[in-house]
Amino acid sequence: MEWNAVLFLGAYHGINPGMGWLFAVALGMQQGSARGVWRALAPIALGHAAAVGSVLLIAGLAQAIVPLSTMKVIVACLLVGFGLYRLWRHSHPKFVGMRVGFRDLTLWSFLMASAHGAGLMLLPFVINMSDHVFASAGSHLHHSAVMTNTAVPWVGALALGLHTAAYLLVLAGVAWIVYRKLGLELLRTAWLNLDLIWSCALVGTGLFVLCF
Repeated sequence: MEWNAVLFLGAYHGINPGMGWLFAVALGMQQGSARGVWRALAPIALGHAAAVGSVLLIAGLAQAIVPLSTMKVIVACLLVGFGLYRLWRHSHPKFVGMRVGFRDLTLWSFLMASAHGAGLMLLPFVINMSDHVFASAGSHLHHSAVMTNTAVPWVGALALGLHTAAYLLVLAGVAWIVYRKLGLELLRTAWLNLDLIWSCALVGTGLFVLCF
């Protein structure tokens, strides 16, 4: 179930216009070429992966000294708090114009993913998967120690890889369809407030982790 959730969250982030495809489409239309869309995808995906990976890394280091039960409570409180904050104040980093390079797009994507709490949302599932790794070691203390040093980091790395792959695949698909078939006129007739859905999902996931 956790792996499916990792893929689903990656796909959801890819669908969200605030997480990259809208910017990619706008750049393509500004340049009058589909190359503008394709060139934007790599730095946007890299920035997203860096934001999520940073959260997973910090949580992984903290998990080495903080009990798992305490980590779950901390993560749950962060999710609820961040979700409520986003419901109260919708704001995005706005420091780049439309003339951007690879570095600018990467940094923009990093800040956007961080502002949306992308890494926080992935944390409960990665923690559960790490918990399963510990459980599979059983009562063999030696093997448990080995797994702590080797297998658990790979759980986070694999989760990050799958999440980013799903994100990039959906991001590219949506950007291409909108650019080639629908155009930005779609946004004027069929806009869906994904930010609101995402904020509610943050709060809901945090409450679920806290209660169960």
